[in-house]
Amino acid sequence: MNGESLMRRILDPDSRADPYPLYAELRRTPVCRQEDGSYAVSTYHEVLALLHDPRLTSVNAEQEAADGGRLPPSILGMDPPEHDRVRSLLMRQFGPPHTPNLINDMRGDLEATVDGLIDAFPEEGKADLVDAFAYPFPVTVICRLLGVPPEDEPRFRGWADKLVASIDPRPGEDPAVRLRQGAETRQELALYLNDLVEKGAGRSGDGMLFRLAGDRDAEGGPLSRLELLVASVLLLIAGHETTVNLITNGALTLLRRPEQWERLRREPEIAPRLVEELLRFEPPVQMIPRRGALADIEVGDVTIPAGSTVALVLASGNRDPKRFTDPEAFDPDRPDIEHLGFGSGIHICFGAPLARLEAQVALTRLVRRLDGARLLQDPPPYRSSAVLRGPRHLAVGFDRVLG
Repeated sequence: MNGESLMRRILDPDSRADPYPLYAELRRTPVCRQEDGSYAVSTYHEVLALLHDPRLTSVNAEQEAADGGRLPPSILGMDPPEHDRVRSLLMRQFGPPHTPNLINDMRGDLEATVDGLIDAFPEEGKADLVDAFAYPFPVTVICRLLGVPPEDEPRFRGWADKLVASIDPRPGEDPAVRLRQGAETRQELALYLNDLVEKGAGRSGDGMLFRLAGDRDAEGGPLSRLELLVASVLLLIAGHETTVNLITNGALTLLRRPEQWERLRREPEIAPRLVEELLRFEPPVQMIPRRGALADIEVGDVTIPAGSTVALVLASGNRDPKRFTDPEAFDPDRPDIEHLGFGSGIHICFGAPLARLEAQVALTRLVRRLDGARLLQDPPPYRSSAVLRGPRHLAVGFDRVLG
């Protein structure tokens, strides 16, 4: 099978349950030219190098055209120096050095939220770990972090689903339609958030959204209102949808390996290493579908011409046998887990510390409190997205919920 047809198979929803054999075939041609003139890069060292290469731009002209100039790009669609300015302003309210304890101080609230969700599992001993657990947990966290009122949380599910669909390439589609639908969703969400900021003006202690709006002391700041709204839209999708998939993929991986489920119950201290291996083995972000070559780029024995679109297949790189020993094995004791699960370079996920902690807390509490947990359907039904991959439902049975 050639690389062109392989990428079509990878993007096909029928391949979602197990794309990894297709990735293995794709790696035979590490830099593969597609029928539309784009390039897919699938091996670890080549993907990593391109993530750090300034000749590969994140600016998406098609998306900007779809937005019609009404919203600026998020930091994922910016290059330096503008990217660095906006990212540094966001980080003032999200982590070191200005708010160094923000994430760690959330642990108690995260555990209480998780336990509340588990307490509400049906008494008949069956639950959908997506709808009852992996979805509501991070949406509660990100809404609380931003300062969104709890009664508005259900509205975010529809927005999140539409935004995920807008970044997911599909064979045979007109991408302009998908991009336009995504632009409309971003604008709708931005209007909601703008109204929230207007109503909450001066509430600097009630959420990250309001702290960012009131931050007048930062060098290069403050964020403009449009920059603030676009950043908040990004936080919703990046801080929620990826974490849903990380938790669900993690639960599925452990339930398929009862010895690992029991080990995490006995040794909760392994949770940080286990989550890092999950990010390598079953990353929630499978690929970065669109980067642009600003100049000719030599990758191995292939020249990617200037102006080309490049897809970086992170999940394939994470299982590259030239980088990882026995890459198809799930091994939390792996001594070297420098995965691509959060990307790398200037666009590495700045919400990674929160996602890590959410997954550690969710999985540790789940294995501790669900007695006799077992899969009721394997493989489960998957979302259609090839970019943000995870089960749409995960039906489990259990004997009882422990206190």
